[in-house]
Amino acid sequence: MSTPLNSLPPLSVRERSACMCRHGFACSSFADGHALHLIQARMASATPSDWVDAVVEHADALSGTLAVRTLDGTAHEIWSAAGAALEAPVGTPVALHVRYGVLSVGRTQFNIALV
Repeated sequence: MSTPLNSLPPLSVRERSACMCRHGFACSSFADGHALHLIQARMASATPSDWVDAVVEHADALSGTLAVRTLDGTAHEIWSAAGAALEAPVGTPVALHVRYGVLSVGRTQFNIALV
């Protein structure tokens, strides 16, 4: 018995897929800025020296973008489809892990994309 040869090539599959967060549901993608993957969270936790403290300078819940400034003065513009801008209004202290793309707001962590 052989396998049927009617599979879709990877390019057309990627073109047809869309993250569910675009339709108002929970993220179905682990791409930068979407759902936080368990391995990503564990890698960030395993490298505590890479976390830096920061303060939110700008938060736009509609677009999902945030501007944060670390305590040493470095500015980062980040994007998250998972609602980080809703959880972290201007003035909120946060922790940023640039290496693995994680933003921590209290006990809640978000997958972020650096803009």
